[in-house]
Amino acid sequence: MAGTSATGEQALVTPEWVESRIGDPAVKVIEIAGMGQDQMQAYKEGHIPGAACWEWKDLLWDSHARDFPSPEEFARRLGAAGISPQTTVVFYGEPIQFGIYAWWTFRYCGHRNVKLLDGGRQRWKAENRKLTVDMPETTSPESYAPVARNESMRMGRDEVLAALHKQGTVIVDGRSAEEYSGQRVGAPGNPDTGALRYGRIPGAKHLMFEELLNADKSFKPAADIRAKFESRGAVSGRDIITYCRMSHRATVLYFALTELAGYSGVRVYDGSWTEWGNLVGVPIER
Repeated sequence: MAGTSATGEQALVTPEWVESRIGDPAVKVIEIAGMGQDQMQAYKEGHIPGAACWEWKDLLWDSHARDFPSPEEFARRLGAAGISPQTTVVFYGEPIQFGIYAWWTFRYCGHRNVKLLDGGRQRWKAENRKLTVDMPETTSPESYAPVARNESMRMGRDEVLAALHKQGTVIVDGRSAEEYSGQRVGAPGNPDTGALRYGRIPGAKHLMFEELLNADKSFKPAADIRAKFESRGAVSGRDIITYCRMSHRATVLYFALTELAGYSGVRVYDGSWTEWGNLVGVPIER
């Protein structure tokens, strides 16, 4: 399945698309090592030929503040990695949501030519495509001028607070049922840490991100995705806010809504529960 965004750009690409471009200097494939992959274990065991691997925080966050790199720092990082404004960057993640988070961050930080491998490593392996342990060749630095962030993709805590129970606004929680109901603040199977309070943002509808994916981690058809959101009241034309624990899973919802289901007016609350569940004086629902 391939998705086409409102701009007409193909955002979701198939394994065939990526495989046919291995070795193309205009295309850079990057595996994002997420939580539990501090040593890039999965990448070292086998990755897409030519793919680089970046640890998610080192690439996507400011080195000190919990924020994204400044336009100047973002441009420096990309140029140093051999990425120019014309380079097509294709992400996949381990776990899957971290590649989608990288796609969202790059789009937010202003790099437009960025795509997502549908299904990531899981689908690639299921289709018996080649994996390698060879490291990619070092690329020469490129020139990359700072670009403005796309603030229409992101929402802060004060804006979320102002939007509570606002008619026409739908908040969608992409966490597990245990997190949504207030039994945990960490996903099952992971440490139960990250916030002092348990629960959800008042009025939030639950849609665990994996409900949008097939068994091989590829996205379900657009009609199925729309039906999932519509059943939660998140219909096209409404303002939609997505969140989770740290916003990785929230970007899966964002991608599905904007790039596959054709929605507009969608924003990610990237502070998510690790911010909301630690704030003084904000309402919480259980």
